[in-house]
Amino acid sequence: MAGEGKKRRRAVLLGLGLDSDGHKRITTGPNFALLGGTQETHEEMTEKAIRINEKLARRGKTLDTVSREEFDDIAHSVGLKRVEEGREGKDA
Repeated sequence: MAGEGKKRRRAVLLGLGLDSDGHKRITTGPNFALLGGTQETHEEMTEKAIRINEKLARRGKTLDTVSREEFDDIAHSVGLKRVEEGREGKDA
């Protein structure tokens, strides 16, 4: 059969809130899954995931078609910061 063996690449945003107030929170969308966090953290993750999706849609893109550089620009515009390699866990 034609096309068999070819799998479409799929990209998903994964948000993990490391703070907790004892509640278990999970929010999913068409291309994101958000887990954990306090109510405030979880709401902030949800807002940013939605804003990223809106900006992608305005550009006619999806997570699996956007370049890394363009995603970084979008993520930065909604308030996400990239952790530089070799800088994880270190005070800058």
